[in-house]
Amino acid sequence: MDSTQERVFQNDIIAQMQANGWQLGKPEHYDRAAALYTADVLAFVKGTQPKEWQKFCKVYPQESDTHFIKHLEEQLKKANPNAIDKELRSYGTLGVLRHGLKIRNARFSLCQFMPEHNLNPQTLARYKENVCRIVPELVYSPYATLPHHSCSHQRHSREGGNPAQEVDPRLRGGDDMETGKKAKAWRIDLVLFINGLPVATLELKSEFKQSVDRAITQYKTTRLPKDPQTGKPEPLLTFKRGALVHFAVSQYEVFMATRLDGANTFFLPFNKGTREGGAGNDIPEDENQYATDYLWNEVLLPDNLLNILHRFIHLEIDEKEHADGRKYRKETLIFPRYHQ
Repeated sequence: MDSTQERVFQNDIIAQMQANGWQLGKPEHYDRAAALYTADVLAFVKGTQPKEWQKFCKVYPQESDTHFIKHLEEQLKKANPNAIDKELRSYGTLGVLRHGLKIRNARFSLCQFMPEHNLNPQTLARYKENVCRIVPELVYSPYATLPHHSCSHQRHSREGGNPAQEVDPRLRGGDDMETGKKAKAWRIDLVLFINGLPVATLELKSEFKQSVDRAITQYKTTRLPKDPQTGKPEPLLTFKRGALVHFAVSQYEVFMATRLDGANTFFLPFNKGTREGGAGNDIPEDENQYATDYLWNEVLLPDNLLNILHRFIHLEIDEKEHADGRKYRKETLIFPRYHQ
């Protein structure tokens, strides 16, 4: 694989997203255990809701930041895969973004969606305070170790990765305290956050026209919701609790999935189609333009993504029945495909 070409592809995406209003983040500022870009979480809450923060600090006057992140993490972890009511749906990333977080007598919004009208200047001002952040080459596993980081740097240098990041000191070098096993430090090419909460991951491939399949294979084999070495959940990749959508992207095609499940992960095409009505995308006449740039220059524009999170992602719950007659619920997170 031409690593230079892949780095150029990644850097072009980042530059164009920055021009569209995304802020570039640093992997070392990501909290792998909480799956949060914590500085953005705290900046949004404190900056837009100072009165609620004062209430919270009266209850937790010591280490207020730490207590807040702990409560937020607990709310995210409560995501129920069989949720059928509003209260249970309020857990997880989407629920927290839409419904906020209540802690004792303080109630916080973690995201401000576009107001229906501009008559409320305070709401509009808060909307403009949303922080949309893109973080490249993110080592996401809380079980990653320093040796694995070094090895990972060698493995992924062809992808233009950053140097190995420091190990989360809370994890004592990344050893799982129960199993004694250590996870590999896999990197995800791009991760997107809204006010510090993860909403999307992107794996990029730049080589041949069918190379998007390699990104899909990467998701199915190494981007697993449970680390195969430790058997522990990966917060960023856990359904509902972590990122909401995962994109496999090449210069020519895009595919997406909302639930990572190893080899059973189901990817849908996220392409515009060709002028002749075929699958995939037309090749741009401008050689400096990518056939898939609609993903980051249209769908992932901050205003558009926030609107999708507010109005168009939804949980679909189906009643199913086992062969022996036992009933169960299957929950699917629906992210609108491009043509929808």
